[in-house]
Amino acid sequence: MAAHNDLGKQGEEHAVAFLQSNGYDILETNWVFQKAEVDIIAFKNNILAVVEVKTRSSLEFGLPQDFVKPKKIQLLTKAINEYVIQNDMDVSVRFDIIAIHKTANNFELEHLENAFYYF
Repeated sequence: MAAHNDLGKQGEEHAVAFLQSNGYDILETNWVFQKAEVDIIAFKNNILAVVEVKTRSSLEFGLPQDFVKPKKIQLLTKAINEYVIQNDMDVSVRFDIIAIHKTANNFELEHLENAFYYF
């Protein structure tokens, strides 16, 4: 596996651990619908949190959250709509980003709730 794939996988594992330690139930990881992959679907306080995880080894080219593009937002919205229908859920949906920056010996994590809106 390529190094950037390893880094992304590590980032997702840190994100899952972070969410769990903050009271979220993890419903799915890497859930796929058509062309969309949802990194994490979590649940807390009747809110379905759709979490996009972005991990970077350097901030030289921008913050991790800056790499979530409109096309990705559109795909996530379509996918999570299908997820809610398939699971017959009556919940509020929130789109979050967990931005992770790997330093020499650590992962710096920032949880951005309500990171984007799509109507």
